[in-house]
Amino acid sequence: MVKLEIITRSEKLVDVKKILAKHDYIGLTVTAVMGCGHQKGRIKEFEGLNLEINLLPKVQVMTVVLDEDVEEILTELHETISTGNVGDGKVFISDVRDVMRIRTGERGEKTL
Repeated sequence: MVKLEIITRSEKLVDVKKILAKHDYIGLTVTAVMGCGHQKGRIKEFEGLNLEINLLPKVQVMTVVLDEDVEEILTELHETISTGNVGDGKVFISDVRDVMRIRTGERGEKTL
């Protein structure tokens, strides 16, 4: 199992949800976050206004998927939500050793 932490533009949330649902992943956690990276918190429209904006609103989507689905999901995310501009976001990918459903105590992939 693999945890995907997808940080992207807020307006791309619907697309992210559609991609995950297409692969039968409906369980996810969405958090409104603020951040900066290579974009340095700057928006092109505001460059000439001398405004100091160092954090931009993003969404973070966290979900766990099966190993065999990771590459296809990553490809679809890139093809669908990339605008080609700085600030599109990142996907952090990490292994998940196990998972437990609190209600039943069930463990493993069947809990997804």
